[in-house]
Amino acid sequence: QVQLQESGGGSVQAGGSLRPSCAASRSAVRLAWFRQAPGKEREGVATIYTSHNLIDYADSVRGRFTISQDNAKTTLYLQMDSLKPEDTGVYLCAGSLRGIADPLRPGDYDYWGQGTQVTVSS
Repeated sequence: QVQLQESGGGSVQAGGSLRPSCAASRSAVRLAWFRQAPGKEREGVATIYTSHNLIDYADSVRGRFTISQDNAKTTLYLQMDSLKPEDTGVYLCAGSLRGIADPLRPGDYDYWGQGTQVTVSS
């Protein structure tokens, strides 16, 4: 089992940056960031295959966001630059202890944090 806790969200102007982090109780095979705006479907943002540091991004954030992990593979980061209002939402950390076919599909993750709010104003 994996316990996850996000922190580091906040409110910024468009074009600004934030760097939320996710603390995991243990390493996971795969960790990911998702986001969810009010009334909207949960959306995959970025994911990392922890053992090999293999990374995937959603097209909407590629080139602006950077996912990374610490050496112990128990802390996940999401460096968010050039933020846009459409990036607003609750950012959630998710983990899986198994290999998954679609790393940006919420249903493939078994462990979730509570989320941290990110608000980007225009």
